[in-house]
Amino acid sequence: MFQARKAGMPRSERGEALRPIVMDYLAKAWRQPDEGIWEVRGGRQLFVHSKVMAWVAFDRAATESEGTESGRRWREIADEIHAEVCERGFDRELNSFVQAYGSKRLDAGALVIPLVGFLPASDPRLRGTLRAIEDRLLIDQEFVLRYEPENLGDGLPPGEGAFLACSFLLINNYILQGRYAEARKLFDRLLARCNDVGLLAEEIDPLTGRMLGNFPQAYSHIGLINCALGLSRQTGPAEERAESQAPPSMVASAAIVR
Repeated sequence: MFQARKAGMPRSERGEALRPIVMDYLAKAWRQPDEGIWEVRGGRQLFVHSKVMAWVAFDRAATESEGTESGRRWREIADEIHAEVCERGFDRELNSFVQAYGSKRLDAGALVIPLVGFLPASDPRLRGTLRAIEDRLLIDQEFVLRYEPENLGDGLPPGEGAFLACSFLLINNYILQGRYAEARKLFDRLLARCNDVGLLAEEIDPLTGRMLGNFPQAYSHIGLINCALGLSRQTGPAEERAESQAPPSMVASAAIVR
């Protein structure tokens, strides 16, 4: 709904009636464990990505309703979630945000944190997270795994392909950190993975280069489009989303990469 307002779509009576229902539910649900963005089958956990996205909902709703009683309540909840994630979702020993509270596992879902404005890309905790993901989830400087392959608690057989959406998230992080040459290099490598009609699957086998999973996969193509815009416009989708909440001084500078 927040993005719709930014795009100039008019408010609707149905939308305005729906917002408090959704937010009242989320005010209770955000504290509960869930299956996370990857829907792992190893039992519910307090996933960091889920908490961050709950923060997004309250942050945007508070911004939309600034100055109202509801807006103040939603801002309080957003601040509470933010403080909790920074305290319980960040591992000081690893110098990285982790998959779930109390976990030592890394998760590519953490790459969303700067893209939604939860923290600026320049934050030392995010720089540490990016280094950790590069060290432990990045294969051949191209493929980003969803999480560490030795994750025995996901209820799945060992071994899987690399989710292309995660590699595109990495590119957007490079863009926000001003690492444009690395972003463009990785983008070109992924673009070369498209088939003869320009389509991508959900995953790629890092060993053979064979496409795996759902085909074609919308998330892969959305990631490709967002990165293309980020590399060709002064302000791309990653900057637009991050800038929607972060003060100008906190937002990484953008540049046109041709």
